[in-house]
Amino acid sequence: MLGVFDIIGPIMIGPSSSHTAGAVRIGKYAHLVLGERPTKAKIGFAGSFAKTYQGHGTDKAIIAGILGMDTDDNRICNSLAIAKEEELNYTFELLELDGVHPNTVDIELEGESGRRISLRGSSVGGGNILINKINGADVLISGKSAALIITHRDTPGMVAKVSNILGINGININKFSLSREEKGGIAIMTIEIDGGIEPSIKQIIQDVPNIVSVSILNAI
Repeated sequence: MLGVFDIIGPIMIGPSSSHTAGAVRIGKYAHLVLGERPTKAKIGFAGSFAKTYQGHGTDKAIIAGILGMDTDDNRICNSLAIAKEEELNYTFELLELDGVHPNTVDIELEGESGRRISLRGSSVGGGNILINKINGADVLISGKSAALIITHRDTPGMVAKVSNILGINGININKFSLSREEKGGIAIMTIEIDGGIEPSIKQIIQDVPNIVSVSILNAI
């Protein structure tokens, strides 16, 4: 069943839920994945984003999200100027990508510590988004729920171990995806959950053998 959010989109600064609200949310998710103040941003627009990003304000929306703004923030219209004030160096480019949603953007961010991340997201209508890639790995994140992103070595039983920890602690999984480049290599679990998650649970998962890293991303 569709909810009100799915039909009319979020409270937002216009003109378009797909080209503005969705773009803000993708940018903000990249901000969350980076986890620190961004200093450099490389943004690549594909499909209809590439054709209309200036006229529809998608450039301002993406930058606003990267700066941590929400969809109803009155500063979105001035985000490019604010980025300069906050010393965020950004560039835009046009991409040709096959087999992606028409409203797709690739974002590469660098933070003040030198940390770098990459993310691909699509604005799928009504302000809704799908994050398709993080650091080159395939994921499937809606951003509507808190999410765990777990990088681990591809060894037997990893999914069961993590699921068991979440179940014991009363955490319900509502969406799960797993990506790996090759058997026995590095894999990424993406788990969206109902409610929040305590930092102590993150540490329990981190202590499991063959876990490389654990990130908790809040809903946006």
